[in-house]
Amino acid sequence: MAGSRSLSSGLRALQPAAFGVEPSGERMARIRRSPHFKDGVFQNPGGPSRIRPSGSTRDLAKTYFDKDARNRRTPHGAMPVYPTTAADLARPPATGLRLTWLGHSSVLAEIDGQRVLFDPVWGERCSPFAFAGPKRLHAVPLPLTALGPVDVVVISHDHYDHLDLPTIKALAGTDTLFAVPLGVGAHLEHWGVSADRLRELDWQESTKVGGLTLTATPARHFCGRGLRNTQHTLWASWVVAGEKHRIFHSGDTGYFEGFRDIGADHGPFDATMIQIGAYSQYWPDIHMTPEQGVRAHLDLQGGDASSGVLLPIHWGTFNLAPHPYAEPGEWTKDAAEVAGAAVALPRPGEPFEPAGELPVDPWWRTVTAPVARHWLRTRGTGSGTDAGTAPSAVQGDLDLAGDR
Repeated sequence: MAGSRSLSSGLRALQPAAFGVEPSGERMARIRRSPHFKDGVFQNPGGPSRIRPSGSTRDLAKTYFDKDARNRRTPHGAMPVYPTTAADLARPPATGLRLTWLGHSSVLAEIDGQRVLFDPVWGERCSPFAFAGPKRLHAVPLPLTALGPVDVVVISHDHYDHLDLPTIKALAGTDTLFAVPLGVGAHLEHWGVSADRLRELDWQESTKVGGLTLTATPARHFCGRGLRNTQHTLWASWVVAGEKHRIFHSGDTGYFEGFRDIGADHGPFDATMIQIGAYSQYWPDIHMTPEQGVRAHLDLQGGDASSGVLLPIHWGTFNLAPHPYAEPGEWTKDAAEVAGAAVALPRPGEPFEPAGELPVDPWWRTVTAPVARHWLRTRGTGSGTDAGTAPSAVQGDLDLAGDR
């Protein structure tokens, strides 16, 4: 028995710091009391979901290693990153709300006089290792230190492309607060964030940061960083409500009916930040297609397409799925146009105000070839959905639009 304990301790010592740590003690006791924790793991809303790729490993490998497909997944030439400066962000937003998409799911939200940083990833790779794993496809728009003071950092879940060790360690040296889902605080404490700067929430729990109310809301995803995925840390979407403005960040999620409930309870929103990339037919339960992302935006707005602005996130920075690089942008653009929804398409680092002029230029076309618009198939030739789900009303409209 002593030898077994010694071996376990030795293996833990060899693990990279980026693996983080498992929740324990009172934190684990609180997890066990959660109504969303059952049979030793956190449960997804809407019933069980597949968190491992479906289909054959052979088919998935063929999809990933096909030469032409690989070529389409990567931009060619220098990415058009917006040259954000500290001066850009030092000027208060004229309307009280400004969003700066910094790549992938990282967004700086300046809302009613306070600054919220969602899922900050400044690292070169979303991986526990500096020498392997998905490498960023564009430079960070500006150094982390150039952002200026941040009131609260919000983390959606503990996957490497959302919770980045180098970035957290840099932020640990500031006085910012951290709002995280239940259990994720164990990683942050391990990396140097003091417990008094953590606001660790279960779904439907809220915390106040200055004049803002932050609420963790459900999402349909999963968690895990180390060799063992124990499902002991929660994943969440987030609502941030100020005195005059409300925003929503989806984190990573599959589509589910709960978006309507979130919208009814907390919306409508001035802006929604919605995951529209890294989807695949191999994992339809845990990531949304762009069409589903537009549908989620409409659900959050109570079905009112004229309400709020959709900011697409979780794309453009890392190559994490088999789809072409340009497809999330093109599909979101088309789906939003058909639905009549306002969508912002900023370059990484480009600030905009949802109540002002929106960036809508399809910047990715300068570094990518045209993509096949399979989602615009005419009725009778297939639904065009990519994730194995039934077509929605938005998809039905797209089917009628035909190829172009």
